[in-house]
Formats: sequence, C-alpha cells, structure tokens
Amino acid sequence: MCGIVGIVGLTPVNQSIYDALTVLQHRGQDAAGIITIADDNFKQRKANGLVKDVFDSKHMQRLKGNIGIGHVRYPTAGSSSAAEAQPFYVNSPWGLALAHNGNLTNATSLRKSLIKSRRHINTTSDSEVLLNIFAAELDNMEGDKLVPDDIFNAVREVHKKVVGAYAVVSLMIGHGLVAFRDPDGIRPLVLGSRKTEEGDMEYIVASESVGLDTIGFKVMRDVEPGEAVYITEDRQLFTQQCAEKTSLHPCIFEYVYLARPDSTLSGISVYESRLEMGRKLGSKIKREWADIEIDAVIPIPETSNDIALQISLELGLPYRQGFVKNRYIGRTFIMPGQTQRRKSVRRKLNPITAEFKDKAVLLVDDSIVRGTTSEQIVEMVRDAGAKKVYLASAAPQVCHPNVYGIDMPTTSELIAHNRTVEQISDCIGTDGLIFQDLQDLKDAVGKQNPNVDGFECSVFDGIYVTGDIDQSYFDYLAGLRSEDAKNVQEQKEELASLEMHNES
Repeated sequence: MCGIVGIVGLTPVNQSIYDALTVLQHRGQDAAGIITIADDNFKQRKANGLVKDVFDSKHMQRLKGNIGIGHVRYPTAGSSSAAEAQPFYVNSPWGLALAHNGNLTNATSLRKSLIKSRRHINTTSDSEVLLNIFAAELDNMEGDKLVPDDIFNAVREVHKKVVGAYAVVSLMIGHGLVAFRDPDGIRPLVLGSRKTEEGDMEYIVASESVGLDTIGFKVMRDVEPGEAVYITEDRQLFTQQCAEKTSLHPCIFEYVYLARPDSTLSGISVYESRLEMGRKLGSKIKREWADIEIDAVIPIPETSNDIALQISLELGLPYRQGFVKNRYIGRTFIMPGQTQRRKSVRRKLNPITAEFKDKAVLLVDDSIVRGTTSEQIVEMVRDAGAKKVYLASAAPQVCHPNVYGIDMPTTSELIAHNRTVEQISDCIGTDGLIFQDLQDLKDAVGKQNPNVDGFECSVFDGIYVTGDIDQSYFDYLAGLRSEDAKNVQEQKEELASLEMHNES
C-alpha cells in the first residue's frame, strides 16, 4: 500500500504536500518523494525513509512551484531500493511525472509491450510501467497543447490496457495535474478544495480524506471508479468518466486496518465501520462463548482499540489497556535469527503486568496473517501471568494473497491456509480463538453506504474482482518474494563479511 497526494494552488504547495504526506505516513514508511513544477521544470526530492527524515529545509526550499504531487511507499513486490521511490518521471511528452497506489496485475505483459515500442523501464516498479503506458498514450495525441478531451482520451486508453488496482496522481509540465482511479474503485482517491483569502480555489487529490482535513481542504467527493480529474495550472477543474464499465468495490482491508480512523472513504467513516465490526464480533462471542468466563477485553494496539471497546460494551465486560506501544522504536534492519525477531516484537509492545496477572483475558486484534506476531504476543501475555488467553480477530481468516497493492505473504505463509480455527488456535497458543464472519464484516462496513456494489475481499474469499488472477500469477508473486529473500540473505552475508574484516 502507498499514499499519494497532489495539489494545485495559488501559492507554493511544498509545505502543504509535506504536511499531507505526514498524515498519510501510515500508508508507507519505506520511502517518500515530492515533485513540483516551477519555471517549466520539475523540482524533485525522494529517498528511502520517513517523511520527516527525507525532507530537510534545503530540500523544501528547492521544491518551488504552485503545483506538485507526493508519495509515501510501502513496497509490495520487487526491490525496495531508493531508485524505486516515487514519483517517477519521463521527459516525453512535455515532462510527465506520476505517483501510484495499488498494483497492476498485468504489469509483466505491459512491460514487454513497452520494450517492443522502445520505451525504457529503469526499475522493477509497476508504477514506472503505468507512467510509460500513460506517456505513450499522451504521445499519440496531436497538437502542441493538449485540451482536456485529449487527456481524458489518453486515460480512457490506459483503462483499456491496464488491469489491477490503481489510484494515480500525475503532473504534466505546461498543462497541470491529472488524477484517475481504477474502474473497480479498489484503491481510494478523494477530491477536495480550499478557498484562499482572495477567493480563489485551490484543489487537492489524496488517498484519504484525512490528508485533506489536516491542511485546511474540504472534501468535495470521492473520485469515482474509472473517473479522471484534470486540474490546469491556472486551477480550472475538469472531470470525466473514462472507463467503459465500472463498479465500486473498495478494498475492505482499508477499513479493517489500512486507513486512519478519522478518514472517510467511499462515503464510509472508517471509525464508525470499526465500531460496527466490534458490535458484530461482540454478538458472535456472546452467542458462541456464553460459557467462557472472561475478566477483561484488551486490544492489541492500535487499530483494534475501537473494535475492542465496542466488544466490551456488547459483552458487559471491562475494557482495559494492557499494552504500551513504543512509538519511537528504530528500524530493526536485518535480524539474523528467530530470537532477534522475537525481541523486536517485545521492543514494540510491552505488557502492563497488573492487567494480566491471574486473569482470563480476551485479546482483540484487527486480523491474523502469518500468526507469528500473535503467537509472540500470546506468549508475552502468559509470561505476564494470565491464566487464560482468548483471542478475537475483527477480520475473517486470511487464506489468500492480496494482489491489489497490500503486502501479503504467499499462500503457504498464511497461518489460516488449510487450517481449522482450532488448529490456528493451537499454533498461536490461545485457549480460544474466534474470527469475524465475512458477511458480518461486509455488513459492518457497508452499513453507511448501501450504494457500494460490493467489497474487494479476496484475501478472505479468494474472489479477485478483476477476473484475471490464476495460479501462474501466484507463482510469479512467489518468485518475486524469493528474489527479495535472496537479496536480504546477500545483505546479511555482506554485513557478516564486513564484521569479520573489521575484527581482523
């Protein structure tokens, strides 16, 4: 997953983009980047790291211009090198930059077609592929200056060629900002505006509404699935539907885990949806665990806090904070063994012993993926003196990989794959384990917007809304992960070799 933002303003936008990226930081902590336009040139800064670490005063001073885009990255496949930090740009046509949230499921075939047409791809990123597809379509348009219909026609051709999930912000020198969203509306994109003291309008597009609220923009609406937004450099706004067939299937994991609780996506408050998840799950626990005695409901911070609170109200049990989260933990870099990995979890979370000693506790988490973290937390709670440890997951069993821009392991690494609930419980060491039912989750999130056509729930039900996913694609993803693992191992060996050299 990634976070994107684009602003067309009356005054320099560098600070506003920076501020928006800081509140979208939860969507990606691996790299950050900003590109602006000034004097008909791109001004750029991007690197690996958090927003606050990537941009210094000297970088901000160089990022001049009243129009720009920004990106925070969490890599889902391929390399995580600084070269793959976004936005990307190409010189033709006119100078084009692009940042992207999502994943193209036909990136391999697109890459081959670009090579045949003599367009060079520098990285393994599908975002650079998307940039070049868009650039090629714009190149096909006639004239020295494109009109809005030319840009919309180029986006229309992109939709015909590209498959997957994508929310895009793009800059074109001499023209303005272009934003568009995949025809199934899987990844979110929000449009907003802000009136200046002079009465002029400034515009923004961002991954979440919180990226607008915190810098003084008001939400106008969500960008519709398949829709394109074009904002000229002099702040004229044009929109057009550019896909032949559309549906609204937002990723349900946005509401379970990814998005901030103070965001509203597709007309659905993330906070309210999580409260409703708690009500649904609390009702299921009350039905199925009526004979189990529990002393307290304790969330595993932080996404599950609101869910756990609602469960405690539903069950009439005390809600307690049992963990302290270290917000300032440094990067763990390369952890050579299981012992170090276990220690890293303990550095992030520390139990409040008094909340566990001699108690039967119900832990609440947003989801269980690999199960390794859950196992370590359960062990930590038992070490703190809990006599019984139960665990409730606000999401159903994760049984399938995600292919639309969320970092999910291969099927074999998912703890729920080919295991019953009882077997999963044994693996992570709980006295009882309960999962949210998928229909309850859909109902909880969809309650606020009955016009949603459905939700992208593939990690739970194996149904991929783009209809193009088969075993060969999963094999391709597994190959990428193997390559990543090989790169990490090589880094370990280099470090070990360097340490031996220093010692000698």
